[in-house]
Amino acid sequence: MVFKRKKKFNTTDPSRKLIANLDPKSPISEQYRTIRTNVQYSSIDKELKTLMVTSSGPAEGKSTTAANLAVVFAQLGKKVLLVDADLRKPTVHRSFGVNNLFGFTTVLTKQATLASTVLDTEEKDLYILTSGPIPPNPAELLSSKSMEQFIEEAKEQFDYVLFDTPPLLAVADPQILANKVDASIFVVYSGRTEIDQAKKAKELLQNAQSKLVGVVLNHKELKNNEYYYYYGAK
Repeated sequence: MVFKRKKKFNTTDPSRKLIANLDPKSPISEQYRTIRTNVQYSSIDKELKTLMVTSSGPAEGKSTTAANLAVVFAQLGKKVLLVDADLRKPTVHRSFGVNNLFGFTTVLTKQATLASTVLDTEEKDLYILTSGPIPPNPAELLSSKSMEQFIEEAKEQFDYVLFDTPPLLAVADPQILANKVDASIFVVYSGRTEIDQAKKAKELLQNAQSKLVGVVLNHKELKNNEYYYYYGAK
């Protein structure tokens, strides 16, 4: 499928927090590449093509992590789609400086096709699908047959599909999606995420029979720099 080319968007504004695009040689960008490598080698028998990035609560860095991971996967020359699956408080359109008139929800409700809704970015091989209009029934949309069809179509057209989801303890949406994707990545914020909340979130992923490939420790300060570390899930 050939995607219709859109206007280029600004992914190099520091306020957008896309440091993997802005400064690919920085220590933080290197940590995102480490996460990427660990994801690639986390499954021997089955290639992980669809991944969801989530957290236990809000403001823990999941959206920033998802966006930067999408960038570093695209920097491998892989065709990557970043999907804003947070259908309650979407952020991808703001991170990439685009409007949100059409997106994930308009594709799921058959008001538009994936090919006509996907947007390209300044990062070669990186495409985004914003959330689209916020629906009254996010959980029902994610549970629908249309969602299953979307995943299959996206897997045919892209090497990797990353879903940015709501926090696990806030709504049921990420648990629904966790059961449909190949694997999940869990983001915790150093010094902010409560241990009990993290444990509860992990239990929810396990109950959804999701493959948790690892945990990203976000905002861990070391030598006056902020790093992102990847730990294998246990």
